Amino acid sequence: MTTTIPVQSDSGIQWQVAHGIGRVILDRPEHANTIGYAQSKAWPRAFEQVVDARPRVIVISALGRVFCAGGDIQGMVANAASLATYIAETLEPLHRGFIQLASAECPIVAVVQGPIGGAGIGLALCADFVLASTTLKLRAGYPGIGLSPDLGASYFLARRVGAIKALRWLMTNDAITATECLAAGAVDELHAPGALETAAEQLVTRLHNAAPTSLTAIKQLCRSAGRQDLTDHIALEKQWLLACAGTHDAREGITAFMEKRAPVFNAK
Repeated sequence: MTTTIPVQSDSGIQWQVAHGIGRVILDRPEHANTIGYAQSKAWPRAFEQVVDARPRVIVISALGRVFCAGGDIQGMVANAASLATYIAETLEPLHRGFIQLASAECPIVAVVQGPIGGAGIGLALCADFVLASTTLKLRAGYPGIGLSPDLGASYFLARRVGAIKALRWLMTNDAITATECLAAGAVDELHAPGALETAAEQLVTRLHNAAPTSLTAIKQLCRSAGRQDLTDHIALEKQWLLACAGTHDAREGITAFMEKRAPVFNAK
């Protein structure tokens, strides 16, 4: 059962859960939705509360021209004398909350309305579905300031485009266009800026109306593929299939198929 959370806001992030849909919205457009010390303390609470509410879909989006430019450089400059300590204190709570978000059992949809860089790459690409605007540009930024990837940027980029291409994109620090991102598989769909939100909501509705246990099983099985041998993977498939078969949704789906009507899944 999904818990409802009214709209909350803190340190440049909004979050809520309503009608089975969790929404995390970056709301620091005047700072390109960058992540600094204050954000690292507030954002994990938003991530954790949304996941704990058990929505059927989670949507990650942002306000302004830039989705997320990564870390707050001004904060790094202000703490240059003890930079490693500042970064460690910033990342510890941020990573903990982010891992819970990225590991959510339900589908995650990222709506990327503009450029992404640094930690913003991980935040966008951790989603199961990444819909982006044609204004998207992906630029790592790390080599330009002598740092290395964080917030899963290297992990999720490599998983989507392959390790060698991810290495090149991260090392060269080139600005990768929206078309290049789509061709490489970094994003799943491109839409004109005015059409992105509508396309995303259509996808969210489809996922919301699907059988939750089925989607959770598919997500877990695909994420574990390649991490174990065939025998173990097939055993895991059987485990999930039996779990799905015991739900009301499975009975409803089979009945609806035979009756040639659309199923109504109630997550039971």
